[in-house]
Amino acid sequence: MAKGVKHKAKDDIPKARLSRENFKKSFRLLKYLGKSKWIFFLGMFFILATAIVGLYFPIMAGKMFGYLGQTSMASSIFRDSVKGTGLELLVLLLIQGAVSFGRVFTFSVVTENILKGLRKDTFSKLVQLPMSFFSKNQVADLSSRIATDVNVISEAFTTNIAEVIRQSIVGIGGLVLLVNYTGWDVAKWFLAIIPPITIIAILYGRKIRKYSKAFQDKIAESSVIVSEALTGITSVKAFTNEYLEINKYDVVTNEIRKYGIKYGIMRGAFFAFIITCIFGSIFFILYQMLLLLNDPTSGLTSENFGIFMMLSLFVAASLGGLPEQLASIQRALGATDRVFEIIDEKHEEIDLRQEQGSQPERLKGDIEFKNIRFTYPTRPDFTVLRNISFHAKPGETVALVGSSGSGKSTLASLALRFYEPDSGEYLIDGKKSSDYELTELREQMAIVPQDVLLFGGTIRENILYGRPNASEEEIISAAKQANAYDFIMSFPDKFETRVGDRGIQLSGGQRQRVAIARAVLKNPSILILDEATSSLDSESERLVQDALDKLMVGRTSIVIAHRLSTIRNADKIVVLQKGEVVETGTHKELITQDQGLYYKLSKIQYELQ
Repeated sequence: MAKGVKHKAKDDIPKARLSRENFKKSFRLLKYLGKSKWIFFLGMFFILATAIVGLYFPIMAGKMFGYLGQTSMASSIFRDSVKGTGLELLVLLLIQGAVSFGRVFTFSVVTENILKGLRKDTFSKLVQLPMSFFSKNQVADLSSRIATDVNVISEAFTTNIAEVIRQSIVGIGGLVLLVNYTGWDVAKWFLAIIPPITIIAILYGRKIRKYSKAFQDKIAESSVIVSEALTGITSVKAFTNEYLEINKYDVVTNEIRKYGIKYGIMRGAFFAFIITCIFGSIFFILYQMLLLLNDPTSGLTSENFGIFMMLSLFVAASLGGLPEQLASIQRALGATDRVFEIIDEKHEEIDLRQEQGSQPERLKGDIEFKNIRFTYPTRPDFTVLRNISFHAKPGETVALVGSSGSGKSTLASLALRFYEPDSGEYLIDGKKSSDYELTELREQMAIVPQDVLLFGGTIRENILYGRPNASEEEIISAAKQANAYDFIMSFPDKFETRVGDRGIQLSGGQRQRVAIARAVLKNPSILILDEATSSLDSESERLVQDALDKLMVGRTSIVIAHRLSTIRNADKIVVLQKGEVVETGTHKELITQDQGLYYKLSKIQYELQ
């Protein structure tokens, strides 16, 4: 059973190396700053200000501790001194609050301006990419690049980059101040003990996170088994495979139990290490400081002691937080790479101007395939079409017939120029299809597929997709011609009825008729019908087929036929087998050839009816 496709979580995004080349690539994001450059530089000023104020705060707080050793001072002097230092701290906190707000605000503005442009460019490129790109990439992964990846970039800009700069300044500056205020006798213990322990804790924590991810993957695997078993409960019971599913789930849950126990041991060891080593180290340094404080020759004062305590906390917090911030930046660099991979893809030459009133010269609809050979880019070792040739004159209906996998839908994709043939010529009105602009060509083509996908808006919006600037009268006329008007008007909201996700609120026949109305509104010269009635009941098929017959009048139509009874009146029937044309003719001509494939397919269908 398939495990399904899941969206990438932030932790699943590959981390990029912190190299000059990767940083250089990420600088491309700065082109999206536009007029926000001065806000960006203002934000950098606020970052420096928060770091400098952050370094001054532990020194002032340390002075407060210093007063603990000066209780012999006159009460009025002591009170004034404490009050003065307290006021300085209050002013400092107000300044820190102001510059912190400025940092967050400016970087939020900068980030949103960057992401707006990045999202637009990524989506614009996606919808302009050729079908060959989508055949190689999963939709869920592409959606993730716009959602998760862009969100990771957002977090990096709003938080991580600023925090790395701030924490680096506080960490390095704090170490310098630590030596300056407390002397080497105290600072050496901090430098010798805390950084190594912090590094060990970070590395071990990373190992735990990696193991935690494997643990969660196992849990997800068990969830897939449950989901598939319950979704396919009819098959499970019909094939009496309850024991198989229970045993499969039991195997996975046993693995989860083993992972969970090992995960618990690792977490327990981590907490034991933190409690023993970190707190033990702090008490050891405090012990050394108290010895020095008691030594008159050391020069260590209560104020120095307080400054050391505050600075050490700030430095430890800054150095300890850096790896996580850097890891987030690495993920952001990886996410940036993935987003720019899309933006740098070669896209189709689509005209996005949509100029009103500048309709291209209408095509006559003369279509000819000459010696077409085609292989899908994702399956280069399998030739789908071999030496395909047929001609459809303007206004003619050509039906493509053949067993599944014979190449019918592939020909429809080539007709719309979703792909280009490997060899041969595809001519429209005697001119190579590649000589037309894609937008000019596709504006005069329409397709009604077997599985209609409606967008999750209203019926009106879905019909208007054929021609967004159509009038109300044209919408109603298209609906009537598609035999859709009556069922639309039977709904309380009529044309404003919401169709639901992918059109789920409508029946199959109703979806098909909305799709036909969309095609009617587009008024194409060339029409492609991809087994448009194959999955409908008899009544729906009759209504849809009647609508299709109206739609095909005066248009060149390529009909991919599943039910051969629907193409008896076609001007030409092209019979395909294993990617080759084996027969061509009208229904009357082909049905008389009792050794032909068309005759055999017809006989099978009529015997089954």
